[in-house]
Amino acid sequence: MTNLLDNQSVAIVLSNDKYVRSGDQPYPYRQNSDLLYLTGINQEETVLVLCPEHPEEKKKEVLFILKPDKTTERWDGHKLTKEEARSISGVYNIYWTEELDLVLRDMVVHSKNIYINTNEYLKLTEKVPDLSKRFIQDIKEKYPLHEYRRLAPLITGLRVVKEPEEIEMIKKACQITRDAFMRILGFIRPGANEYEVEAEITHEFLTQGSSGHAYLPIIASGNNANVLHYVKNDDTCKNGDLLLMDFGAEYGNYIADCTRTIPVNGKFTKRQRELYSANLRVLNRAMEMVVPGNTITDVHNEVCKLWEEEHIRLGLYTRAQVKNQDMDHPLFSTYYMHGTSHFIGLDVHDVGAKEIKFSPGMILTCEPGIYNDDEGIGIRLENNILCTKKGPVNLMKDIPIEPDEIEKLMKRKS
Repeated sequence: MTNLLDNQSVAIVLSNDKYVRSGDQPYPYRQNSDLLYLTGINQEETVLVLCPEHPEEKKKEVLFILKPDKTTERWDGHKLTKEEARSISGVYNIYWTEELDLVLRDMVVHSKNIYINTNEYLKLTEKVPDLSKRFIQDIKEKYPLHEYRRLAPLITGLRVVKEPEEIEMIKKACQITRDAFMRILGFIRPGANEYEVEAEITHEFLTQGSSGHAYLPIIASGNNANVLHYVKNDDTCKNGDLLLMDFGAEYGNYIADCTRTIPVNGKFTKRQRELYSANLRVLNRAMEMVVPGNTITDVHNEVCKLWEEEHIRLGLYTRAQVKNQDMDHPLFSTYYMHGTSHFIGLDVHDVGAKEIKFSPGMILTCEPGIYNDDEGIGIRLENNILCTKKGPVNLMKDIPIEPDEIEKLMKRKS
């Protein structure tokens, strides 16, 4: 990391806030992904500071952690000791967070550039400034004459290619996700509630040592599946409907992101199978494109062309209508209106832009879908794909997806 910084620089990586849920009750804590990636420390009020050209060896790389307090630990549990933080992070020089201002001043005055990490996810709109934003305001008041730099692009360059240990964690998350899906194949029935399905998935996740859902699960039956981010999960699964489930386990802070669509009664209708099979063909082609040199944009553009052909075959519009379509609102977008792929890792929508060329070690989703309000059918299929020199590796190949296999498994378990 330090070799990416300009000369005479200090880099500051902050933990996440603890957020209040209600009254004096906080939300479950989740560490800032950049800090967790660099240190492995999953504790609030942690700060990593790198100053590779500092004249004192003990201030070239410093980790600040909360000072354990017996009273606090009585109520909230164990906090890391310096020895424990050193063992987890590999950072030898550990200070208490209460010493941050004084030690940081020494590091800053020996530098001319200050790098700070911020959340630069493109679709993020923050109404309340997070800890990093508040810290930037504070440090600029204290040190107005320094040059301030973005740390996020540097960390993104590291995080977007997964280490072997990270890949193993994601594989484990995928395996737990598979077991949850198999559980649902034996559970789902007409009359079941969407939240019951969610509860079955949650049970399997927690039983296997997952920290739970990697994101709010989408358990959408019938026409609810046409709401892309449906998370109410409170409707009844009806006979003859499809059930779209977008869910994934989190394991060691790494995530799986899976979508499967199954018939509530265990049998696809002829029309449901037609749409499902079209989606599966598109998915299979999209996965083939996760190879070095391609980009998310390349995959999506190809998928849109494939959907146009599939929509025509399904009778949703004609080739003549395509010739006369409004190019700003192409016909395929009526039935397919979201992106095809994104990076995954410590975050469900992990760091990495659409224009980044794929390289070995990157892991992406492929998730084409078809949404038909008129027929009350919404279908999406999603796998997680590892890019390698030898070609794409489907990390969810063991999660049933072929319609015949799904029907067979549901019949056997009914």
